Amino acid sequence: MSIKQLSIFVENRAGRLAEITSAIAASGIDIHALSIADTTNFGILRLIVDKPDEAEKALKAAGLTVSLTDVIAIGIPNTPGGFAVAARALADASVTIEYMYAFISPEQGRAWVILRVDDNDKATVALQEHDIEILGEDKVYRL
Repeated sequence: MSIKQLSIFVENRAGRLAEITSAIAASGIDIHALSIADTTNFGILRLIVDKPDEAEKALKAAGLTVSLTDVIAIGIPNTPGGFAVAARALADASVTIEYMYAFISPEQGRAWVILRVDDNDKATVALQEHDIEILGEDKVYRL
């Protein structure tokens, strides 16, 4: 089970992030989570939004380079070692984590983590075998 993440190419210049988020806001789309990885001249902005297909269209209409990527969202206990169980499950299944980021869960005592892995199906099986909650669109898009 996966959800869709937007990946947007962002030039490193003043105001660019404001332009991107304004285009999203003007389309009535809510940002639930974000991460940005940058280099000297550009960055990749990754977003989880409530309406990913609509957001992709709006951003492309604004002239941005954007793509949709399938990622896995998991819910873990917000306690020491909560993520270690998930990381171990993936490592034992020989699944590589390409990148990850976390965001606030509306559930008390839980953390939500977005994972980009090299094999979503294999990762989902490994996580479920360790009783790690896989979050679907119904939860993540409706925060």
